[in-house]
Amino acid sequence: MDEEMEMICFQIISCVGTAKSCYINSIAKAQEGDFEAAAELVKQGDEAYAGGHDVHMQLLTAEANGERKSTPLLLLHAEDQMAGAETCKLMAQNFANVYRELLDLRAKVAE
Repeated sequence: MDEEMEMICFQIISCVGTAKSCYINSIAKAQEGDFEAAAELVKQGDEAYAGGHDVHMQLLTAEANGERKSTPLLLLHAEDQMAGAETCKLMAQNFANVYRELLDLRAKVAE
C-alpha cells in the first residue's frame, strides 16, 4: 500500500473515531439529563463523521473511474470503523430517548 492511501485511511479512521467518541459521550450526557449537550455532541459527531465519509466517497469515486485497483486491509478497517460509528450514533439517539422518557416517568411518580 502506498503512503498516500495509508494517510487517506488514517484520515477516515481519525474522523469516524472522533465521531464515535462524540456519540458515546452523548449517551453519558443524556444519562445525566443534559439533553441539549447530548444533542450537541451528536451534531459534532455528525460533522466529524461527514469528514470521514467525504474522504471515503472520494476513494469510491476514484475506484469507479478506474483510478484505483486494489483494496488494502487498512481501508477495510476504516470502513469497519465507519460502520461502528454509525451504530454508536443510533445507540446514542435511542439512549437519549430512553433517558428522556425515564426522567419524565420519574417526574410523574414524584408528583
